[in-house]
Amino acid sequence: MSEQGMPPRPSGPVPTAPAVVRLTSPRKRIRGFTFIIIGMLALCVIRLIDLQIIRGPELALAAKDSRLQTFIVPALRGEITDANGNPIAMSVKARNVTVDQTLVKDAHGTAVILAPMLHLPVKTIQKRLTGHLRFNYVAHSITPELWAKIDAKHLRGILSEQTTVRIYPEGALAASLLGFTGYDGHGLDGLEYSQDKFLAGVDGNETIEMVDGAQIPTGPDSGTGAVDGGSVQLTIDDSIQAVAERALAKQVKAQHAVGGDVVVMDPKTFQILAMATYPTFDPNHADKYTAIQQRNSSVQDTFEPGSTSKVMTMSAVLEEGVLKPISKIVVPPTIRRGGTTFHDHNPHGTLHLTLNGVLAQSSNIGSIIASDKIGQDKFLSYLRKFGVGQSTGSNIPGEQFGLLPDPKNPNQWSGTTFPTLAFGQGLSVTALQVASIYSTIANDGIRLTPRIIAGTTDTQGVFTATQPSSGVRVVSPKTAKTVREMLESVVSAEGTAPAAQIPGYRVAGKTGTANRSRVNGPGYSGYTASFVGMAPAENPALVVAVMIHTPGGLHFGSLLSGPVFREVMMYALAHRKVPPSSKKRPNIPVKW
Repeated sequence: MSEQGMPPRPSGPVPTAPAVVRLTSPRKRIRGFTFIIIGMLALCVIRLIDLQIIRGPELALAAKDSRLQTFIVPALRGEITDANGNPIAMSVKARNVTVDQTLVKDAHGTAVILAPMLHLPVKTIQKRLTGHLRFNYVAHSITPELWAKIDAKHLRGILSEQTTVRIYPEGALAASLLGFTGYDGHGLDGLEYSQDKFLAGVDGNETIEMVDGAQIPTGPDSGTGAVDGGSVQLTIDDSIQAVAERALAKQVKAQHAVGGDVVVMDPKTFQILAMATYPTFDPNHADKYTAIQQRNSSVQDTFEPGSTSKVMTMSAVLEEGVLKPISKIVVPPTIRRGGTTFHDHNPHGTLHLTLNGVLAQSSNIGSIIASDKIGQDKFLSYLRKFGVGQSTGSNIPGEQFGLLPDPKNPNQWSGTTFPTLAFGQGLSVTALQVASIYSTIANDGIRLTPRIIAGTTDTQGVFTATQPSSGVRVVSPKTAKTVREMLESVVSAEGTAPAAQIPGYRVAGKTGTANRSRVNGPGYSGYTASFVGMAPAENPALVVAVMIHTPGGLHFGSLLSGPVFREVMMYALAHRKVPPSSKKRPNIPVKW
């Protein structure tokens, strides 16, 4: 490169770079490191003081709390027993198998071990063990003995919680009345629901210290104890209940009917001795049945009573003194009221019946003529006193009131309503209400509140009996006695139900065959076949009401419900050791 264009070189000596000055010597470096170490130690000491002295108690408590777990200790649900103290619903201690999924190392291997013990598929268990949940259910309500076997396997993450399981030792017995409980042990239906607060008791809790899903043996253990529930004793006699259920189910199936009800009452106390329904269910496996099968139709379903209602018509005219059992009534082939022609079930010419004969032969026309003697207002007052259209006061869950038409309501009353009510159509009742009406006649005219609960026993073992109601006078003892004697004619050779007779006992009862109102829309579809009776008629100890709903073929109460009545009544009389009748029934004329 030419020197042209290059800057001229400076003249004189060329300067040299300044020398690097060393700031530290080895001794100084050691001293610096010492200061750093001392500083770090000082920070550690300060941190240690903060952790151990200043915040020590707080952190220790936090660490302890992270290991503490609180579990619910379930109260043992109280028993439900029958009138004799036999348990028909009870609870036993059980365990739910749970899992902390974060602790499970081998979900498949654990599932293989648990599957045969829990009787569940391996895949089902493995799915429940897999994930990041700190709590998940593996199986519900296993026995404490089975849990002990599982616990002995020392499976990581597999835990349990205390629970109870509801057992119904008699299976379907009185199921629609009892109801059932859910997984949490609380009542969901029936008496299990209405009496839940008393039966359930109060749960306790337990706090324990755990590491890796295992309790620390020397850790703290504290909590509050559970208070078990009280027990409820029913008026139901399990033996009578069982017979009623069997007889009803057999007849409903034989007649291809939709369902049926049987109610057995002690008319002296109005205690319900049996309340059977069909269809029914097993409350041990309630989730496998439909709502219709679980339904207590004896109080939840209403229907028109038909001729069984004529007992109220006879009671009213006798109490008012306008007719006597031997009063003569001319019964024409038909009768017109409110622009409608009424007739009896079987066509006939002009009949000459006594009032007793009108009841014995179940004449609709004769009942209309009899009710005319007192007029609609007086007649309605008696139906109200018998409890039609009202709650019985039994407090059985789901009870319906039925219907008594209101003359002031044009949607409920017409020119044909009064005559229709006289023979049992146009009003609606429940099976329990029908049993209550006949128990009123059996109890010399006094209506009491039906009782299903005999009493309760609290957690201290103190039994408190349910007090009977004071009662309502509906008709006089004389009228009630007269109606009972007239009802005996129904089961005589001249009546509609001679097959309901029971050897050695005077039986008073009434058949009924009523059209059933359509569920969806006006008009009728199907029948309710009924028989309601009492024995011994001279001093009734039992009332049995039987209803067969929508039979598939025959629909006469005497043929369908009469046999069920006879079977149940015969057993109940013997079971309760009721003495046979000592006198013959009075022979009241049926015709004149």
